[in-house]
Amino acid sequence: MAMSSSQTLALQRNSCEQNRFMEKLMTKICSFYDEQSLIDVTFKVSNPTALVPAHRLILAAASPYFENLFKGNQGTNPVIEIHDIDSDIFEHLITFCYTGEALITVNNVAAMLNAAIVLQLDDAITSSVDYLITHIDEYTLQAAYALERKTKCEVLRQKIIEYETQNFMETSRSDEFLNFDVEKLQRILVSDNLNITREEDAYDAIQRWYNYDVPARQEQLPLLIACLRLTQFNVDFLVTQIQPLPGCELLAFKALSWIREPTARPMINMRFTEPRGVSTTYCDEKTILALCSKVNPKLLQYNKTEDKWEEYASIKIDYGEYRTILKDGSLLFIGGYKGVATYNVVRSWNIRNKTWQNLPGMIQARRSHCVVELDDKIYAIGGCKGGVLSSVERYTISDGWIFVTSLIYGRYDAGAVTLNGKIFIMGGNNGKGQTITVECYNPDSNTWTSCANMTEYYFSGVAAHKGHIYVLSRRNKNRSVERYDPQLNTWSQICSLEVGPGLMTCVSLDNKLWAIGGKSKSADKSCVSVFDEENFCWVERCSLPESEMYNCFVVPEFLLSSM
Repeated sequence: MAMSSSQTLALQRNSCEQNRFMEKLMTKICSFYDEQSLIDVTFKVSNPTALVPAHRLILAAASPYFENLFKGNQGTNPVIEIHDIDSDIFEHLITFCYTGEALITVNNVAAMLNAAIVLQLDDAITSSVDYLITHIDEYTLQAAYALERKTKCEVLRQKIIEYETQNFMETSRSDEFLNFDVEKLQRILVSDNLNITREEDAYDAIQRWYNYDVPARQEQLPLLIACLRLTQFNVDFLVTQIQPLPGCELLAFKALSWIREPTARPMINMRFTEPRGVSTTYCDEKTILALCSKVNPKLLQYNKTEDKWEEYASIKIDYGEYRTILKDGSLLFIGGYKGVATYNVVRSWNIRNKTWQNLPGMIQARRSHCVVELDDKIYAIGGCKGGVLSSVERYTISDGWIFVTSLIYGRYDAGAVTLNGKIFIMGGNNGKGQTITVECYNPDSNTWTSCANMTEYYFSGVAAHKGHIYVLSRRNKNRSVERYDPQLNTWSQICSLEVGPGLMTCVSLDNKLWAIGGKSKSADKSCVSVFDEENFCWVERCSLPESEMYNCFVVPEFLLSSM
């Protein structure tokens, strides 16, 4: 029997011969493209009309968009029409599929990014965004903001935040800065990597933003002052500059108490007590935090270096059916159920300080609902209270909880994720039984639309990963896994997981999909598996020592470091 390609690669992965072989192979493939030899598909592109020849195998390997296109109804056509992408941009991106390089300029970078998103070329998206940021002086930051709003590109959004953080002094002096909304400004000011020489620089920027429109921003001022490292100011500054600000008296009092009474510090609930920069070495490293059981749960952190799980903390909470979300370094416990009571409470548990804080309660009491974050807004979706709920409410710091458009179909015990600037909710129970229906929420139009149905009724884990949505089922002996393509609005099966019964969840960490939960067949533990996309199989990692796993979060490692 012939040796499989994966076995061959494993034997030769580190050899010079393998590198030379790959170089020779890619050179030959590129020469076929240049000479238009062995072409098996041609694209007819408009504006202006052009014919772009290519090889199906290469394009399918480079992009899930082309892979799904060629598997579809029109995939066998010798000529395929492409609309809404200019011919020169399309040809540049086809070349990128062969070479990993594209001619990006200030004039075409917006069109390149738009087209790369449509064609699901992740590396081309990254290249376009990197080019834009490194040429920001020519492209302008204002144009980058407009492009991010138009494309809702998460890679661009993160790069802009990094740019604003690293170039804060310049950004804070721009006219655009004066129109930042409070959520965006908070996101920048909380960063440990904020590039300032002294904490007063951040305070001065807040004052400039505040003075631009005092009446409208007076209530928002304390939210921004709370982002400062107040304990780094001296007592005189706190008394003369912070304390007189409207709504900031308590913040100043806490900081003064922290400085003057060291023995009382464990009882003072402060968000930041250390100077910026102490965690910059670790801020990019992320790991998994697992919430085990519902009532009085344990938190276990994953040690990637040693491939083992370690207990991080125990949380005192005497009710269940709440839903949790990670927000600004804290776990938010939203809603819940105990006895005959359904709760609307929202409580925040600071991961680093291990302290509780109460937040404004929801309008509607809920249990078994869904919670997601999108554009710094928290959404509570569906659930039940006596009957099945279809209502949806959204929380922002400035507006509190408000109702938005309800679900098409009420449901509880469903799964929800955010992807491409939208919310997807799927499965759950509609009051009559399990459902396979899927809905998508567009925050711009405040509307829900139906999507293609899942194939499995029972599921226990859902995650967004590399532009797709993955769902783990729990009905079969082996957990089937299906994947949703939002571009094509289709579901497809991938390889199953061989794990026992129990709750499961999945997360995306280090560009890999992790499935966590389900009982190990060899011991009373929860399984942990990572999807190997190259070999299309699941690889086991160190099991969780707890048998009941409720939820998992991807968190920055510095949040888990000792105080």
